Amino acid sequence: MGKFQETLGINELTKKKGGIWKALLAEFLGTLLLNFFGCASCVNLVAVPTNYNFVLVALTFGFTIFIVVQALGHVSGAHINPAVTAGMLATGNIQIVKGVLYIIVQCLGALAGSAILKALTPEGDQGGLGKTMLSSKITEPQAIGVEFLLGFVLVLTVCGVCDPNRPEAKPIAALAIGMAVTLGHLAVIDYTGSSMNPARSFGAALITGEWECHWVYWLGPILGGIAAALIYKHAFAAPALGPVRIVERYTTVVADEKELKRLDGTKTEEP
Repeated sequence: MGKFQETLGINELTKKKGGIWKALLAEFLGTLLLNFFGCASCVNLVAVPTNYNFVLVALTFGFTIFIVVQALGHVSGAHINPAVTAGMLATGNIQIVKGVLYIIVQCLGALAGSAILKALTPEGDQGGLGKTMLSSKITEPQAIGVEFLLGFVLVLTVCGVCDPNRPEAKPIAALAIGMAVTLGHLAVIDYTGSSMNPARSFGAALITGEWECHWVYWLGPILGGIAAALIYKHAFAAPALGPVRIVERYTTVVADEKELKRLDGTKTEEP
């Protein structure tokens, strides 16, 4: 029974210091901020409507993700996206119970963010409150393909910069993930609204009551995220070389010999 609970991750709920609950709060807050600030960039309060500024939207979503990952990544891993969580579940990086709870609080956080945005926006200017929708020129299978690739590039980036055997990537991890989100919006926002995040679309859809083709925003990114995570794990993951070999591999500056030996666990004689 104990082995079964450990496999599912039920033991996470009883750990001391409330680690899982802090992580769930971080995921809730992260998606709340994403839906408020990201979707707010889609709202226009200007008296005379101007052309849709997709660059503004892309940068806002990207910067929000950058900030959230930088601020909360150490608490929960800052998934802030069911597609990312699904990828981590598929590769065994998190356990089932934790993954399910993550997805639930991500959706609740997105809903809270969209609800706050609606409450703070004049009724006549709310529009779609950042709701994602398909272009009239794109079919549902095409939309699934677009969202699949959005989820794929995002999770591939997450896996690459969070690879424990690539410590040199850690300092720019938050920026790289934010840039992946920006890339997705710049490229295909006219196709599907560039969701790449089922929770983000869920929050806006529930608040506006518009569910047309909503399933696309779950199926596409999650399949893309799972595919990226599995491909990275089995084909691209950096090998575990040990601390000395990592320094040698990624550092162009000649390291001090004593420091290298210290990292390797060997002793050196003092002069």
